[in-house]
Amino acid sequence: MTVQHEAPAKGAEEALEVWIDQDLCTGDGICAQYAPEVFELDIDGLAYVKSADDELLQDAGATTPVPLPLLQDVVDSAKECPGDCIHVRRVADGVEVYGPDAG
Repeated sequence: MTVQHEAPAKGAEEALEVWIDQDLCTGDGICAQYAPEVFELDIDGLAYVKSADDELLQDAGATTPVPLPLLQDVVDSAKECPGDCIHVRRVADGVEVYGPDAG
C-alpha cells in the first residue's frame, strides 16, 4: 500500500528552493532519510543540499530547487530537523515558507 502525501498549500504552485545552515546542523541525518535526492551528509558529519545533477553543494548558503514531487519530503525534513537549520523559500521573493524563519 502506497501512502500519498498531500502537497502543502502555501507555496505549492511557486518555485521553491532549500538551503541548510551548517552552523546549526546537528548531523542527525533526518533530512537525508526523508529526501535523499535533495539532502546528503558529508564526511564532516553535516548535511548539505544537492544539485539536480546529484552534486553536493558545500558553499555556505548554497541553495537547490525543491522538486515538486519531493516537496512534502523536504517540508517534513524541515519540520523534523532537530537543529532547525533547513530553510525553504520562494524563489520569486526569497520569503521563507517552511523552516525556522517561516512566518
